[in-house]
Amino acid sequence: MSDTPTNPPTAPEPPAHSVDIVLVEDDPGDVLMTTEALEESKLLHTLNVLNDGEEAIRYLRREAPYENASRPDLVLLDLNLPRLDGREVLSIVKNDPALRSIPCVVLTTSDAEDDVACSYDLHANAYVTKPVDFNAFTAVVRQIDDFFFTIVRLPQP
Repeated sequence: MSDTPTNPPTAPEPPAHSVDIVLVEDDPGDVLMTTEALEESKLLHTLNVLNDGEEAIRYLRREAPYENASRPDLVLLDLNLPRLDGREVLSIVKNDPALRSIPCVVLTTSDAEDDVACSYDLHANAYVTKPVDFNAFTAVVRQIDDFFFTIVRLPQP
């Protein structure tokens, strides 16, 4: 055994630049909880909220009225959306060569095994069931941010 002291590993630092997060969610309460959870994190971010699947696809493809939208670093995607549901959005994103490298986290109330399997079959990067409790929800959102923005290395656009 060595007498040399070892330093404990340090936690990775969050990125110095602001990250762009897209939340595709039609429930105002869930939008509010996600917004508050992100505000409590150390992460510098811009949050863009889109309320339905068609709007999300137009935003991601930078179609009118989103021609000047920035490419998001992460998409938080609900499954139960109007016009195009989250499964359809996920399929379109992951089959589009210009979009497929954007990490998509399904963040939904469903804990149905079929929804989990379908989401991963469509190449979701993660599937997270939303906790009902605000503190637990905040902790989950922070863990998603920590994982995608301090631990993993993502491709540059």
